[in-house]
Amino acid sequence: MQEHLDTLSDKQVTKIAWVLKLVRETDPVPTNYFKKLVNTNDIWEVRVDVGRDTFRLLGFLKGRDWVILTNSFQKKKQKTPSQEIKLAERRKKDYISRS
Repeated sequence: MQEHLDTLSDKQVTKIAWVLKLVRETDPVPTNYFKKLVNTNDIWEVRVDVGRDTFRLLGFLKGRDWVILTNSFQKKKQKTPSQEIKLAERRKKDYISRS
């Protein structure tokens, strides 16, 4: 995930940081910024729009207070790519097995 974030502009990173702060501090979080993806193994999506660019950060909940982010990508189509969801699910499984 860090590799993807390192390729973004300062404006894009600032907006992502703002949305992550909103997710952390707002209860309930508006669904246009944070929602559970259907037909997944409890994978959640942080949604960030910067101008015409759309970014998604996927992850899972750990307890009530933690969101573990697993991967990020620039979204180019309406539907979230299945390979990104599968990557998030694999990383979740790996994280849980090591905890």
